[in-house]
Amino acid sequence: MKTIIPIASGKGGVGKTIFTANLAVTLAKMGKTVIAIDLDLGSSNLHTCLGIKNRHPGIGNFIYKKEVTLESLVVKTDIDRLYFIPGDSLIPGTANLQYFVKKKLIRSIQNLVADYILLDLGAGTSYNIIDFFLISKTGLIVTTPETTSILSAYAFLKTTMFRMLMRSFPAKSKEREIIHNLLTDRMEGTDISFITLTEALGNINPDSGAFSLKQINNFYPRVVLNIGRNKQAINIGSKLRQICKKNIGINMEYIGFIEYTEQVSESIINRKTLVLTNPNSQFARALRKIAENIVQIGYIDKPVLYDSDEDINNLGNFV
Repeated sequence: MKTIIPIASGKGGVGKTIFTANLAVTLAKMGKTVIAIDLDLGSSNLHTCLGIKNRHPGIGNFIYKKEVTLESLVVKTDIDRLYFIPGDSLIPGTANLQYFVKKKLIRSIQNLVADYILLDLGAGTSYNIIDFFLISKTGLIVTTPETTSILSAYAFLKTTMFRMLMRSFPAKSKEREIIHNLLTDRMEGTDISFITLTEALGNINPDSGAFSLKQINNFYPRVVLNIGRNKQAINIGSKLRQICKKNIGINMEYIGFIEYTEQVSESIINRKTLVLTNPNSQFARALRKIAENIVQIGYIDKPVLYDSDEDINNLGNFV
């Protein structure tokens, strides 16, 4: 059964791409067929972390219709069962996709054949990134035990929930109007939350309230705490779960804790994943544990969402 895993972060510099590369290798070494896709379209460098030379056509060729199918961009790596689709940070416009192009790309990703498809997303909270994250109900958030990183991860999840609920109802519906009006107000320090929102939707239509609550309850992101300096870092990471439960109403699961090691930086310089060069390292053991957790989680379907093109007029015509 195919599993698509979007991997995001609220901010850059948390080790998301390095983590994605090592997770892809670890899953492949476990006998799973893996396609790692570089969807950090503004600053793609997954190939560097995988130790692959940047000489293959990337997603920009698909966006600009130089390649008819996404499958034609799949690159076989030196690791058995691991495949790769490059990004295209050097082609202007690939970071700013119109919605119908994004929809075509998402549909093509969903049609790929593999056990696991890992999406290395860009950092931040743009709708392009969030819509890719919403391909799955159980995407991964990579964060570090620092206040700025935790708050950025929270901002990402809050914006993702807003986007998901907006797309849970048809365009120009009364439900979308209520969602927009309520959630554009500041939530922190008030009694307003996403649960409050489901109650407001239920007041106009009980079915809408019940459906929005179901969407929230079925959204279950998982968190990897990266670059931890000590075990106390886990306590800092737990704050993310607390504020998300209070203000957003979602549960989340920490599926991995990765301690800091200088070997990670050395692996990038050497263009070799650390799980290959030092499979007995603490880092590699942590990645295996995370991969085992992912395999045990199994497949969870994508959210039920309507199309949304309100961002389309703000972008240039790139196709």
